[in-house]
Amino acid sequence: MNHPTTRSGTTEPPEPPEPSDLPGPHAPPPSAARLADLAAQADVSEATVSRVLNGRSGVAPATRQRVLAALDLLGYERPVRLRQRSAGLVGLVIPELTNPIFPVFAQVIEGALSGHGYTPVLGTQMPGGATEDELVDQLVERGVTGIIFLSGLHADTSADPARYARLAGRGVPFVLVNGYNEAVAAPFVSPDDHAAAAMAVRHLRELGHARIGLAVGPDRFVPVRRKAAGFTEAVAELGVRGEIHHTLFTVEGGQSAGDALLDRGCTGLVCGSDMMALGAIRAARRRGLSVPGEVSVIGYDDSELNAFTDPPLTTVRQPVRAMAGAAVEMLLEAIGGSPVPRTEFVFQPELVVRGSTGTAPGARAAPDAP
Repeated sequence: MNHPTTRSGTTEPPEPPEPSDLPGPHAPPPSAARLADLAAQADVSEATVSRVLNGRSGVAPATRQRVLAALDLLGYERPVRLRQRSAGLVGLVIPELTNPIFPVFAQVIEGALSGHGYTPVLGTQMPGGATEDELVDQLVERGVTGIIFLSGLHADTSADPARYARLAGRGVPFVLVNGYNEAVAAPFVSPDDHAAAAMAVRHLRELGHARIGLAVGPDRFVPVRRKAAGFTEAVAELGVRGEIHHTLFTVEGGQSAGDALLDRGCTGLVCGSDMMALGAIRAARRRGLSVPGEVSVIGYDDSELNAFTDPPLTTVRQPVRAMAGAAVEMLLEAIGGSPVPRTEFVFQPELVVRGSTGTAPGARAAPDAP
């Protein structure tokens, strides 16, 4: 959610920062130009920057946070009096960092936790590295007050959900993001994967594609099953031919699935991740097919880099900020002792049309679906 900008009256002159509170251990007092840079970066007045640097009252928490962020972005060390004492450690367990969507989630979650005074501790699962259970043991040993799991074993239908009951028994609150298991009594935060696949199919059908393929990960994962169900229902409803190919959530997996689906005559490809979509585009180009002239490709997740791929990638955007914010709020409520609903909160994705989808070869785009 975007917060309204708070500004101090422009007629009030800025208070000069006290020498002991200046950014940087040996930095000279910021000049008016530097105060102006901080004010411009934070979108506040210079007087507000001065209040924050001097630890004065009368500044809204959201505005104070913007000024602190401006200090960080412009390379200033925070004044000693502004260094917050941590309210506690919160663990964040994610599967990997190679898929751009996971660092984005981690950054948003860590920012939200820091805004509430908590120190995030990141645990990343790497091939051959620590397992989720091992990471949890390490985090609990460090005394974390709660844990957020992103695309963890809770999304794997072949995994034993009893591990989460054991964690609850150790008195550690937790929230599970991306994936749902009714056997786990915890709050869940998920995108609507069913709707995501359906909106991608509708977009391709509107462009005249009559044979559409879905490239997704292994069938044991809940988000994969939901995407497959949404895809199957949509192609049946729209009267088009649908093909599904399960593979790995990697560029190489997307390329392998792209080859398989192109062999089956698909001209439109829906992929379970942006990384897979880039692999599918590679598969098409290695056959001498143009994207989107002869093959259209849709990804899933969305990152800032998608606007700069060749072609810019059409994708279904996960509502990362809304999901991450909800996960943090629910965890903090649980840490504070407030009851948190043991249910799944589902967030709507958004189709972002860029340059990797176009009218099917030899077909006119269909009218918009009602």
